[in-house]
Amino acid sequence: MTRKSVWYSPSPLNIGLAALLVAVGSPLAVLGQHDAHNQASPPNLVQLVRDATSKYANVNDATAAGYGPFLGCVSGSDHGAMGIHYVNPKLLGPTTVDVNQPQALIYEPSNGEMTLVGVEYIVDAATWLKKNSSPPVLEGQVFLYVDSPNRFNIPAFFELHVWAWRDNPQGSFVDWNNDVTCNGQ
Repeated sequence: MTRKSVWYSPSPLNIGLAALLVAVGSPLAVLGQHDAHNQASPPNLVQLVRDATSKYANVNDATAAGYGPFLGCVSGSDHGAMGIHYVNPKLLGPTTVDVNQPQALIYEPSNGEMTLVGVEYIVDAATWLKKNSSPPVLEGQVFLYVDSPNRFNIPAFFELHVWAWRDNPQGSFVDWNNDVTCNGQ
């Protein structure tokens, strides 16, 4: 997903600035926190996601539960991919975040088969910020802010990828995964 990016380095000044932005509830706080997504994942969140989504290993079970493909296979222009997002529109409205109900399941296509590789939690930014002064957090992991306009032509939102079923060499919460490809479509 494309987002407006801000150069970020984990210097004491930038860490202090990020802490201040979080403290005052600025949605801009998440723009500079991409490096936090590079850190080792808390094993608890990855395991919780696996427990919640193992029932969707077969894409037919996901579609039976209301998930459907959205925008085809998402591939990076310079590296990695995300795969095909299967979104459940019934889960897009709530202003709460529930590890057991990811808004999108992510599948990698390969020779006519779909392999579950991760999930994405998605929260509408305007709706969230009406009741909250800071971005959503799930098991200590802060969601990233994606401004509008964006490549999906949807309003600004917060998102969190969790690569629970495919290791990501960049980290369990980084958007793009170099070990996922769209070549097998």
